[in-house]
Amino acid sequence: MSESDIQLLLDTITQAVTSLNLACSTSGTSIPDIRKPFEASSENFRTSSFEALQAARIISAAALQLEAVVAPPEVVLYHIVGGFSKSMALRVCLESNVTEILRDAGQKGMHVRDIAKANGQDPQKLARFLRYLCSNHVYREVSPDVFANNRISSLLDTKKTIDELRERHVEQPFDKYKNTDGLAALVGHHLDECFKGAAYSWEALNDPAMTSAEEHIGTPLNKAYNLQIPYFQFIQSGQAARRLRFDASMQGMERLQPPDATSDAFEWGKLPKGSKIVDVGGGIGNVFFPVAEQFPELNIVIQDLPGVVGNAKKIWAERMPDALKTGRVKPEAHNFFDVQPHKDTSVFFIKHVLHNWSDSSCVEILKRLRDASGESTRLVIMDSAMPYVCRSSSQTSTTTIPGSIAEEAPRPLLANFGALNEAAYVLDMVMFVILDAQERTYSHLNRLLVESGWAVISVKRKPGDAAFVQIEAKPEKLGSGMRAKV
Repeated sequence: MSESDIQLLLDTITQAVTSLNLACSTSGTSIPDIRKPFEASSENFRTSSFEALQAARIISAAALQLEAVVAPPEVVLYHIVGGFSKSMALRVCLESNVTEILRDAGQKGMHVRDIAKANGQDPQKLARFLRYLCSNHVYREVSPDVFANNRISSLLDTKKTIDELRERHVEQPFDKYKNTDGLAALVGHHLDECFKGAAYSWEALNDPAMTSAEEHIGTPLNKAYNLQIPYFQFIQSGQAARRLRFDASMQGMERLQPPDATSDAFEWGKLPKGSKIVDVGGGIGNVFFPVAEQFPELNIVIQDLPGVVGNAKKIWAERMPDALKTGRVKPEAHNFFDVQPHKDTSVFFIKHVLHNWSDSSCVEILKRLRDASGESTRLVIMDSAMPYVCRSSSQTSTTTIPGSIAEEAPRPLLANFGALNEAAYVLDMVMFVILDAQERTYSHLNRLLVESGWAVISVKRKPGDAAFVQIEAKPEKLGSGMRAKV
């Protein structure tokens, strides 16, 4: 990158700041203060218009890229190398309830000695962890050894009182994640078993016994914990606390997506009255609450394993009892590798399932749905379609379907907005660590669909998210000779 490119980055930031300020002025919103705890309303500046959203993305991506160019390369390298130490420090603060302790201290903060009295930690060590996190804009050091929450650290707040947390700390420490928005649970899941498993990634890759193991068995997590069973079986057997946290963490994942994602995934209102929707591997089916409320004339089947179906019935009985009683919502035990029993389905819906499985297993799952489909059946997939870092002009894709190529950042930014979209790549690494699975590019997903007898007809992307996609596909005549557009 030349000197002129650096100036171009600076100009890009300046123009985006002007655009953001104008958008905020028009909408009557303001850019939040990082020193203050997070409130949902503080995001209004970003969601007020597409111009504001785009400007904020450009500023963030350009600033990160500018730092990578101008900072000494060893400093940039150690941002990566030091990832484990950031995770370590954050987990200490998460598990010892630092955010909740600091909640009542407000902007003035609390001395580390008092924080340590409340959570039983060594104050000198705790100060070191906090100071490191403050250097990365998580928490604030108000004055020497006095710390406070900020916009970032407050995301870890479970909203429980210190007395509640202290009461269950020894016997049931993961109870802190019950009845929360799930974000702290998601962070805890990543910083615990995922973090420990990640430390054994090279050892798993370099061990022939692991690379040749059965699916979901030869993972870094299996290596780290010396397990001979898949992750989900692990948290079901003698790991009730981890299972509780994992279930809560899935609510955190939902929070990272738009609340109307399922409603917008398909034109549900155009389906004839009495049409059947099958949510394949749908868990408790919570993503279909909005559809069930808005379109009571549709029938929804929620398929998952027997242990999950019981929870689904309980949740629907609490949330929408009439839908369950009338049978228009039906939780059903089914393994998606078995023959699909519903041959009269209008829409098969599959959300964040394929990323759990190998290519061959994905094809098997999709073929089961294809075999049960009629000519008018549609398949809707909600998943990630990972963007390339390079620009489309240097990709080999020839597809003409709108949305199949992710929106690209303006030059000289990296096409995928760089580290701004790190969360999607983190999820990809998590899938590798715990399941030896992956998030896929659109081209990769398209190949699997074609191989299993489906043809993509539309791709929708969430504004401001380079990875999240909603793919609609129709059955393709088997043996038609169709080729994937890659």
